[in-house]
Amino acid sequence: MKEKLVEVGKLLATPKKIVITSHRNPDGDAIGSSLGLHLFLQQKGHNSTVIMPSEYPDFVAWMEGSESILIHDTHPEIANLALNEADIIFILDYNDLERVDKMGEKIAELKETVKIMIDHHLHPEDFCHFTFSDTKASSTCEMVYDFIVGMGEQAKINPSIGECLYSGILTDTGSFKYSTSSKLFRVVAELKDMGVDDVKLQNLLFNSLQEKSLRLLGYCLHNRMEILEEYHTGIIYLTKSDYELFDIQRGDTEGIVNYLLMMKNVKLAAFITEQPTIVKISLRSKGDFSVQEIAKKHFRGGGHKNASGGASFKGLRSTINKFKKVLPDYKQALDAL
Repeated sequence: MKEKLVEVGKLLATPKKIVITSHRNPDGDAIGSSLGLHLFLQQKGHNSTVIMPSEYPDFVAWMEGSESILIHDTHPEIANLALNEADIIFILDYNDLERVDKMGEKIAELKETVKIMIDHHLHPEDFCHFTFSDTKASSTCEMVYDFIVGMGEQAKINPSIGECLYSGILTDTGSFKYSTSSKLFRVVAELKDMGVDDVKLQNLLFNSLQEKSLRLLGYCLHNRMEILEEYHTGIIYLTKSDYELFDIQRGDTEGIVNYLLMMKNVKLAAFITEQPTIVKISLRSKGDFSVQEIAKKHFRGGGHKNASGGASFKGLRSTINKFKKVLPDYKQALDAL
């Protein structure tokens, strides 16, 4: 680790053209880590650009630098030009080029461009010159903090950078409900000492819902929730017509799956949504039960032990039935929790 940090430090010692990328449908950790690193690199005199495959949710739009994020889906020519001209490409919060779709194809073409991965997901693919992988980290934001500190640049972490990193930690840990460690709390204490207002961030991230978001949550819990007591499992699903009824936009369904785990006897939660051309599934779990295996084995996905996702092309009802059919394989593990 120290040797890699020294080598990367040498690369960053002189101004470079740098592109920072993260995964499709970026969440708080993806945006927070990308903008936190972006603001740090700008301080060092680099020409830094953040590119996302798709739009980011409104609840992170207040972060400094968010207005300059390039969206590959919307402006592929401009985004690809920036990638072509980059001396260094950072790969943040994803470890497989399939997670960034068409942008991944462009990154794969640029074989001579230095690529640096900072990520906490399981099983990183081997396509980067430097890989910083830590599956025990709470978030990529925590890792970006360690990356900056590891290069001896802690003094450059100002309140704006700290807010970005703290926000990603908050969202990926569910406000410190999971993936925590004593080391993580030391990190957030240091961020507070640097001037981060954690109460302000809680309000910006979690207390800024629109009316329709609460009505959607109520609808999900009353009309779209199914509990499978035998398997300690809860399911919430949404149809295409539900998306039209509530005018659901990116980020509006964030966190709904976690409500299932608030029930004492629910140990596995699934949120299954019918998209225009695909059905997506988000999985969450308690304790030592790994949803990453289910996502990877049955739904072409992956992620973390307690938070993973995948997709299906079989239609909503068929996908729900497929999920139910695999549950007997995991009953013993769920009973043991």
